Amino acid sequence: MTAVKDRLIANNETINWIPESIGKGRFGDWLKNVQDWGISRNRYWGTPLNIWECECGHKHSIGSIAELKEMSDNCPEDIELHRPYIDAVTIRCPKCGRQMTRVKEVIDCWFDSGSMPFAQWHYPFENKEIFEDNFPADFISEAVDQTRGWFYSLLAISTLLFDKAPYKNVIVLGLVQDENGQKMSKSKGNAVDPFDALAKYGADAIRWYFYSNSAPWLPNRFHDKAVTEGQRKVLGTLWNTYAFFVLYANIDNFDPKQYRLEYDKLPVMDKWVLSRINSVTKAVDDNLWNYRITETSRILADFIDELSNWYVRRCRDRFWGEGMPQDKVNAYMTLYTVLVQLIKICAPMLPFMTEDIYLNLVRSVYPDAPASVHLCDFPAADETMIDADLEDKMEHVLKIVVLGRSARNDAAIKNRQPLSKMFVKSDLKLSGYFTDVIRDELNVGSVEFIDNTAAFTTYSFKPQLRTLGRKFGKDIGRVKEFLAGLTGADAANAMKQLKETGTMDIVLDGNATPVTEEDLLIEIARMPGYDTQEDGGITVVLDTTLTPELIEAGNVRELTSKIQSMRKEAGFEVTDHITLFIEGNDELAALTVRNASAICGDTLSDSLVTVPADAPAIAEGAFVKELDINGKSVRVGVKQIR
Repeated sequence: MTAVKDRLIANNETINWIPESIGKGRFGDWLKNVQDWGISRNRYWGTPLNIWECECGHKHSIGSIAELKEMSDNCPEDIELHRPYIDAVTIRCPKCGRQMTRVKEVIDCWFDSGSMPFAQWHYPFENKEIFEDNFPADFISEAVDQTRGWFYSLLAISTLLFDKAPYKNVIVLGLVQDENGQKMSKSKGNAVDPFDALAKYGADAIRWYFYSNSAPWLPNRFHDKAVTEGQRKVLGTLWNTYAFFVLYANIDNFDPKQYRLEYDKLPVMDKWVLSRINSVTKAVDDNLWNYRITETSRILADFIDELSNWYVRRCRDRFWGEGMPQDKVNAYMTLYTVLVQLIKICAPMLPFMTEDIYLNLVRSVYPDAPASVHLCDFPAADETMIDADLEDKMEHVLKIVVLGRSARNDAAIKNRQPLSKMFVKSDLKLSGYFTDVIRDELNVGSVEFIDNTAAFTTYSFKPQLRTLGRKFGKDIGRVKEFLAGLTGADAANAMKQLKETGTMDIVLDGNATPVTEEDLLIEIARMPGYDTQEDGGITVVLDTTLTPELIEAGNVRELTSKIQSMRKEAGFEVTDHITLFIEGNDELAALTVRNASAICGDTLSDSLVTVPADAPAIAEGAFVKELDINGKSVRVGVKQIR
C-alpha cells in the first residue's frame, strides 16, 4: 500500500466526508502514515488465500474458477471454494510439472469487505454494465470505528484496481451510549436489546431519535425519555393531525376525487400552509441531497407542530359546519393536499407510519396510485405556491402570540379571560387579517402597533462599582449622576442601544465612554396594569386591567370549555346534540342565560335548563359534575338528545 500512498490520498480528496474533519483529519492522517497490508491470516474459516505452492519453490495465484480447472487434474465440476474442499484441489506446476498444493492461510476478512463493490456482481466475470452503472457508490455510512476498517479497505482495493474512490459520499456515525454517556456493554449490563427496543417504541420512533437527537457523527445517548419525547411530540402530533382529518372526512363522506384545490378561492390561512409545505419540501430536498440529516428532522418537526397547533387548531371550526360549502371544501382539500405531500417527504425518516397513512389517504381513494409511499417520486416544491412575504408575516404573528402568551402567564391571567388591548413594537407592522388573528389567538379586544414602549416600562441605571469604580476613579460620583439622569425616553434609548450593540455610552465633559451590561445595575419597572415581554426585536405590552364586562366574558369562556370537556368525558360524539343543565348557583345560571346563544352554540346544546339553587332537579340520565368557574361553584349536567 505504501507504493500507492499518493493515489490513496488523492482519491480521498474526491470524497465528500460528513463531517469533513474525519476525512481530512482522522482518515487523512491514517493515509499519510499508511503501512503495507499483510492480507493473509492463520485461520480455518474465511476466504481461502488463492495461492498454490510447489516443492520447487514456485508459487502461483489462481485468478478464476476456469483457470483452476484448466490447471488441475482433480478439480470437481461444482467446486466449493471454501475449506476443506478447496484444500484437496491440486494443480500442475508450470515450472517443473510437479503437483502444487494450496497454502493453508485464508484472506483477511477486511479484504472481503473492501471487495464488496465488485464482488457482489461477480465482476469482472459477469454483470459488467451493472457494476459500471453502480460504481462508485453514491453514498455509504458506518460508525467512526470503521475509519481504519471498511472505509479504508474499500478505498485501498478500489485504488489498487481502478485508481478511484469507491464511494462519493460517506456519513460517519457516532457510537451509541447509555443515558449516562457510557459505552454500551453486556458485561456492564447497560446494553439495550434492539428487538426489545423495537417492540417497546416501534421502528419509526427509534429512527426519529437517531435522526433528530444530534449530528450523526456525535455519540448518541439512548434512553427511554429521549425516544418517547420524539414519539410524543412528532410522531404523535403527525398521527393526531391525520386522525383529525379522517374523523371529519368520514363524518362528511368527503371524497377528494370530487373536488379540486382552487387556489384563488382559498383564504389566507390555506395559502399560508400551502406555501409552508412547499418551502419545507424545498428545504428538505436540499438538505437530504446534501446529507444534512439533523437539520431535516428539525424542519419537519417544526412544520408538523405548525400544521397541528397552528393551522388545524385555528381552522378546526371550518370542518364543523353543516353541508359542504366552499370554505369547508377549501379546508378539506388544503389539509388533504398538505398531508399527502408531508408524508411523502417524511417517508425516508418515518417509513412505517407514512406508509400506513398513505395507504388510507391515497391508495384507498386512488387505486391506480403507486402501491406504496416508497414507490412514489419524492415531491418537487411548487414554487408558484410559495409566498415568502406571507410566510414572514405569519412567522411574525407567531412570535407576537408567543410573547403575548408569556405576558399572560407572567400576569397569571388565563387565555380564556378576555383582555381589552395589546400594544406591539416591531419593525414589521401588521394589519387587517394578521392583527385579527393575534386578537383572536390572545383573546384581546384590539392590537395596536406603536413605535415606542417607553410609556409602559421604565429603566433605571446604577454603576457596578466593582468594574466602573476602577475605570472612572474619582469621577464615579459623576457617573452615578449621569446614570440617574437617564429617565423616560432617554433611558429607553440607552437600553435599546445596550441590547442591540452590547454597549451604551457614559458621557462626561463631552467624552463618551462605552460600558457593557456587566458594568451596570439595571432595574426594570413596569407600569401597573400592564405586562411587557420582549424578544428578538419585538416588544408586546398587554393591558391586564379586568373590567366587570371582561370578567363575565372570561367566565363564559371558562364555562364553555368545561362543558366541552364534560361532553368528552360522557362519551358523546362530536356531532351529538345535548340538553344543558345549570344548577346550584343563581349568579352563574343568570350568566348562562344572558350568554345562551354563544354557550349553547359552541356546545351543541339545543336547550338550556336552569335549576334554582334551592330546588336541585337535574334530569335523570344526565352526566353531572361540580365545576369551579373561576372560584364560583356550580353543578352542570349534559344529556344527549336521542
